Amino acid sequence: MLEKPALTSTPIADLIARRWSPRAIDRDQPVSREQLLALLEAARWAPSCFGDQPWRYLVWDRFHDATAWQQAFECLAEGNQIWVRNAPVLLLSVAAPHFGHNNQLNRWAEYDTGAASENLCLQATALGLVAHQMGGFDSDKAKATFNIPADHTCMAMIAVGHPGSIDVLPGTLREKEQAPRERKPLAQIVSEGAWAHHLSVDLKPEF
Repeated sequence: MLEKPALTSTPIADLIARRWSPRAIDRDQPVSREQLLALLEAARWAPSCFGDQPWRYLVWDRFHDATAWQQAFECLAEGNQIWVRNAPVLLLSVAAPHFGHNNQLNRWAEYDTGAASENLCLQATALGLVAHQMGGFDSDKAKATFNIPADHTCMAMIAVGHPGSIDVLPGTLREKEQAPRERKPLAQIVSEGAWAHHLSVDLKPEF
């Protein structure tokens, strides 16, 4: 896999620094059942409000059920289909809207589902797999095709596979694959004490 570790302003856990979203996937190498279950188990152990675990996942394995995988693939935006066609596994994360213990609206369901998916992606990194989350898909089509409850929210499609050569990508995507990773600076996204007080990133000396 092309390594693109995050260039952080302060040291962070290696697994987090190494996680990114490649598009180059080996079309011919399946994801083993053991690997797939490890990804889903990692998602299962994410934190959630009241421990409710509002996330649900649909899984499509091209090597196991090519027809169902193709139906999921056809829900993707054309720009994603260009490279996702090589992915052996597709997943869809879905947020259930109500708490299980009292059937009240769970306004944290989507937040918690995102946490579960991040666990899944970190586990993929630990296993040497590619995991790339996408918002570019037709949620209504996915609901209709796979009988997803109308009140549930389709959050993201996730392509999973083994890393492949960047040569499988067209020119523009190949350039993106090799481009440096970038993030906004901490001071731009974090306030300290009050909204308008930007975080100071200067480390204070320890005594």
